[in-house]
Amino acid sequence: MQITRNRIETTARPSEWFTGAAYVDPVATPSGGSRLSASSVHFTPGARTAWHTHPNGQTIYVTEGIGLAQRRGGPIEVIRAGDRVFFEPGEEHWHGAAPNRFMTHLAMQQVDDEGNAATWGAHVTDDEYGAAPPLDH
Repeated sequence: MQITRNRIETTARPSEWFTGAAYVDPVATPSGGSRLSASSVHFTPGARTAWHTHPNGQTIYVTEGIGLAQRRGGPIEVIRAGDRVFFEPGEEHWHGAAPNRFMTHLAMQQVDDEGNAATWGAHVTDDEYGAAPPLDH
């Protein structure tokens, strides 16, 4: 058993990859034989990722709040605490908070042979984001 004490500060996500304010707390980093990368990502209302892909897919697990997720060409889906979303390897997608709600999710993915967890693309436009369905409270 190994316990790693939390001594890493919460960091803001870079504006090249996110619109709005999003913060990350690392949970697992690839080391030794493990390729697992996991982070707790905190999105402020309206914050979202850019379009991106993962070489080995990604699972997100919503821990609190209400968010949105979309794969390229598909509808925007409302996601809530307890929901799990799996994005296939290479599937272009984005995810983030609803316009008027915070959202936190645990993002889990395996890095590729070069240690890459994601390939980042263009920002999700306001028009793309604004196409979300209304939230049912």
